[in-house]
Formats: sequence, structure tokens, C-alpha cells
Amino acid sequence: MAPFTSRRREDEYPLTEIPNQSYLLSTSSLDTPIEGSTTHSGYNSGDETATESQSNALPSGADIESQIQSQPAKTDEPPYHIFSKRQKWNFVYLVSLAGSFSPLSSNIYFPAINTISLELGVSESLIALTVTVYMVVQGIAPSLFGAVSDTSGRRLTFAIVLTIYTAANLALSFTANYPMLLALRGLQAAGSAATISISTGVIADMASPGERGSFIGTNAGISLLVLMLLLIFLPETQRKIAGNGSIPLGGFHKPWIYWVRPPKEWSDSKKPADSKMPPMSFKKVLVPLKYVAEKDIFVLLSWGALVYALWSMVTSSTTTVLLRSFPDLNQWQLGLCFLPNGFGCVLGSLITGRLLDKSFKQVEAQYKADHGLESVTIKGNSDFPIERARLPLMPYFSVAFIVAMGLYGPSYEFNDLRKNFAGNLVASLGLQFFIAFTATAVFNINSTMLVDCFPDGAGGATATNNLFRCLLGAAGVSVIQPLIDAVKVRNAFLILTGVITLFSPLVWIQWKYGRKWRLERERKAASSAQ
Repeated sequence: MAPFTSRRREDEYPLTEIPNQSYLLSTSSLDTPIEGSTTHSGYNSGDETATESQSNALPSGADIESQIQSQPAKTDEPPYHIFSKRQKWNFVYLVSLAGSFSPLSSNIYFPAINTISLELGVSESLIALTVTVYMVVQGIAPSLFGAVSDTSGRRLTFAIVLTIYTAANLALSFTANYPMLLALRGLQAAGSAATISISTGVIADMASPGERGSFIGTNAGISLLVLMLLLIFLPETQRKIAGNGSIPLGGFHKPWIYWVRPPKEWSDSKKPADSKMPPMSFKKVLVPLKYVAEKDIFVLLSWGALVYALWSMVTSSTTTVLLRSFPDLNQWQLGLCFLPNGFGCVLGSLITGRLLDKSFKQVEAQYKADHGLESVTIKGNSDFPIERARLPLMPYFSVAFIVAMGLYGPSYEFNDLRKNFAGNLVASLGLQFFIAFTATAVFNINSTMLVDCFPDGAGGATATNNLFRCLLGAAGVSVIQPLIDAVKVRNAFLILTGVITLFSPLVWIQWKYGRKWRLERERKAASSAQ
């Protein structure tokens, strides 16, 4: 695989090129006419002959650069959001806690698969089917609720899905038969899965691109407690409803705490509070699916879904594989064996988020220096190299994931030779840690890149990502147990390693052509909007 680097190539996108000098002359920062250029009609232009002769003299690049540098930076530009850094982090912790319900409800189930099958008197394959149902609903639900979130607001959608989730949890505590378990697991998935896409939408609403990596990488519950905290403290953040937070909120969009102490910025706002809900249609639910047809998005979705599917297959088969290699493990010890996977996910989220922010700021600083800009926005600067800011770490995490997958299966096969050698168990669980760490890193890079590509529809874009990952993951979970039964553990995971290696060129394709495809898509969207 060719090495990847964040260093830009001049032949790919010459950032120092100034394609249109007249654009620079027309910016509001250049209030003083540049010597040798045509004066605007609003100024005293002198006689027509002098004006006509001066119009043929274009300023040089050096003149333009010195003129830009001599102008003071704008200070009246409104902030991306009125929330302070501390307020943003508080809301990130809150929505991330809500977003943790989906993986928590999914993963907490795996250590108990054997116990549940004995309690209900059904086979492990039927219990594994409940995992498949959970993941299918987990993939579909965010597409529905994500569209509702982008249209009617985050607060209302949070309240709906957490109410569904709480009701499903209460009903599951009284489950007495398999059909009831199957139905309630689907209902539980419907309530929990959408919290991730809504949480991502909240982060995109209030976080600038430079902050987004660490915010999305943070993921941290009791459902009823989180629901109450959201209703009390979380204001509506959907930018079409709340803007940058300075627009007064009304009705359900307004958190309970704001009835006691509204933000001081509201007193300066000239826009009245609007409590009306925008209309919702079925077409808006299907809008996120149009992202799938875009080449750069399709490549991102495909690679992320493949990695997620293999990670799900590793996690869902852990109990069965451990009991085959270490039949003396009890229920408590089986639960402890899932800790390396969990630690890998947590550390992968935290570390990758900070690395993403660092990479973005480096590319942003270079871009501003090359273009003589004070600030950069992804939406306002379409030629900003997002791919170079977000993707330089993707190949390293992907290669590490493939290597860990290749070693994982044989680590259990060696256990068959010496079952009482504890080091074998450490090796297998250590590889689970690296698989979870690298897989989570890929997920975070994919999610952040998708939000950057579609900043106005973050909830829908994340829901589409979730749809791809969960449907492919559900297919993988349904296949892994029969595959292990047929070819044993070592060969099963070597086959999966071969599959992921076969599709690994997707990483290189995204790096090589992603920017070109994104710019083509944005130009097409701009021309159709005119």
C-alpha cells in the first residue's frame, strides 16, 4: 500500500493560485481602492478618460497580497455558536451519554447469550437471531428519526426515542418467552439507535469543524435520568430553528432551565420566538438515502460498514468462542473478558478525536497561510482540503485492524493445544482490544468526514452511515456462528481477514479521488440550485 501523508501536492490542488483577482477586489475588507485599479461607481471617479485608461491596469499579485495584509481583521462576524466552550462540553457529555444507549444495549447482551438460551429453553442460534433483529432495527430507525431531528428539532426527537427506550427496558424485565424477547429487543433498538445520529446532529449544530473531532470522539446511564436531564438543560440546537443559539426559543424547543434564566443573547435578538413545528413529510425521511449515490460518500460508507461488520462478528461470537476454548469459565469471568473490547472502544474514541482535531488545525493553518485568510469555513471555502485534514490516519488504523484480525483466529486455535496456559487467553483478549481500538478509530474518522461533507444534514448523514453499518453488521452476525461451526475459529477469521484485505483499496481510492468527487458533487449541487 502506498504511503499516505497529509502534505499536499502542488499538482493536485495549487492552494497559492489566485484564480480571480476581481473577486479579491470586491471583498468588503478592501474599502480603499488599490492604486492603479478602477474605482467603483459609488466613488468620485474623476473624468471618464482617466477612468477608462486606469481600467486596463490590473494590480499585481504582490499589490493584492500587501493590501490584504494591511487590512484589519473583521471583528463583527458572529460566532459559530453562542455557547461557551464549557457549555459545549457539558452538552456533548449529555448527548453522548444518551448516545451510549445503543452500543450499551447491544453489547451488554453478548456475555449473557448462553445464559438466556438456557433460561428460555431455546438454542444459541435463536438467541443470536435476536441480535440480528436488533441490528436491523438499529440500522433503519436512525434514518426515520434522523429526518425528524433535522426537521422538527433535536429535543423533541430525543424525548420520543428515550421514552420508547425506557418503555422497552421496563417491558424486557418481565420477558417470559422467546417471541416477547424478539419483539421487545426490536423496540429497544428503535428507541436507542437514533440517539447516536441525533447526538451527532447536536454536535454539528454547535461545534465548528476544528472542534468536531474531539466532540464526536467523546462517548460516555440510566435512560430515565438522561431523558430528564435533556428536558431540563438541553436547548434546541437545530440551526434552521435556533441559528447559532441567539434566536429565542419557544414551546418544546425551549429547555425548562431557560424559563428561569434565559441566555443574555436573547435580549439582543430581533427575531421573535417561534414555537411552530415545521412540516414533516415522508420524502424528507428518504432524503439521506440520496447520499449513497455519491461516489465519495459510498466509498466512505462501504469501508466503515465492512470494518463495523467484522468488529460485530468478533464481539457477538466472543462468548461461544471462549467457552469452546476455555469451557471452565463462569458467567462472571465471561463478562470480564469483554472489558478489553470496551476499553479499546473508549480509548479509540478519545485518542482519535484529539488526533483528528490536531490534523485539522495543521491543514487549516497551512490553508489560511497560503490564501491569506483570517478564518476558514468548510461551507464557505469549498476548495478546503477536508480529505487531507481528516484522512491521513485512516490507512494506519486500517492496516492495524487487518493485522489484528489476521492474528485473532489463530490465537484461539493455539488455545486448543494448551487450554490451561493463561497467556493464550491474554493474547486473544489483547487482540480484541486492538480490534476494538482500530475499528473505533475508523468509525470516528468516517463519522467526522461525513458530517464535514454534509454540515446542514448531519443527522441524516449519520443515519445513513448507521444504516449501512448495522445492516451489514446484522448480516455478519447471522453468518459468523455457522461459519465457525463449518470451518472452526482459525479458518473463519482468516477468511474474514481475506475479505477485508480484498476491499482495503477503498482507503486508497478515497484518499486519491475523494476530493475530486466531492468538488464535482458540490459544483453540481450549486448549478442545480441556480
